[in-house]
Amino acid sequence: MTFLVDFFAQGAQMLLVLALAPVLIGFTRKVKARLLRRRGAPILQPWYDIIRLLKKETVLAENASWLYRAAPYIIFATTWVATSLVPTFATGLMFNWAADLLALAALLGAGRFFLALAGMDVGTSFGGIGASREMMFGSLAEPATIMIVFAVSLIAGSTQLSEVAAFMSADFTLRVSVLFALIATIIVAIAENGRIPVDNPATHLELTMVHEAMILEYSGRHLAVIELAAALKLLLYVSLIGCVFFPFGLAAHDGGLRAFTVGAGAYVLKLATAGFLLAFFETSTAKMRVFRVPDFLGAGLMLGLLGALLVFVTRSL
Repeated sequence: MTFLVDFFAQGAQMLLVLALAPVLIGFTRKVKARLLRRRGAPILQPWYDIIRLLKKETVLAENASWLYRAAPYIIFATTWVATSLVPTFATGLMFNWAADLLALAALLGAGRFFLALAGMDVGTSFGGIGASREMMFGSLAEPATIMIVFAVSLIAGSTQLSEVAAFMSADFTLRVSVLFALIATIIVAIAENGRIPVDNPATHLELTMVHEAMILEYSGRHLAVIELAAALKLLLYVSLIGCVFFPFGLAAHDGGLRAFTVGAGAYVLKLATAGFLLAFFETSTAKMRVFRVPDFLGAGLMLGLLGALLVFVTRSL
């Protein structure tokens, strides 16, 4: 009976993140439009776009290899698995043993690698530019990610997300090291998802694109899968911040249907708050130049390093 409960809870989490990822994008766009005194598209518009793309014919370049065809599905699979491992409404689910910060970093790195290869596969100039920028940002974001993992693991004593969430729930106090790790995680999340000020996902200028430049040649179901993977990646970072730094509302794996429902409601509240804050930040901030991005990510690296050092200092006193 316990196996069935864990199985259905894990399956519900996988379907929940898949359903809510485009909704988070649509909610953020809606809030941005309202802040700019526009009506904006419906919140479910990203889902409408994905369904429309799934019905369209796929057009491929003549020199596209098997990697170009397989990359969208690999990117989607790695991102969906990584997002499903992060506790959303409950901890200790069936795949709890794999919900590790290092595993998430590896899965996201694999997705970035195949996306860059797909951008360079057909030999277009914009795809190459986007791939080079993506790998440059990745080479700067990964050291910051490592320092964040190091700081969080030192604070909680583990890299397992369930144990980190349990520690933060039991000892939820204001710590400078946790604050530094939180700010560093937000910086990395903005850079990894290509949001303002690092990149503008709504731009139509090819020379300023990063993520969109690598997928310009995709169409049909391939583009739909990539767009869904991008939405899942944003949801992953929001879920990760909520799990590690704001773990309230998380139910135990044996909490029952009522606890799961309360946890799901708390999770939706976290997503709505994050979407509103992201929309407010993007409407009040301009996109920075590409050559300023290393300074932005360098700040995240230094904050992660300072967070880890503060843990050592406080324990030695």
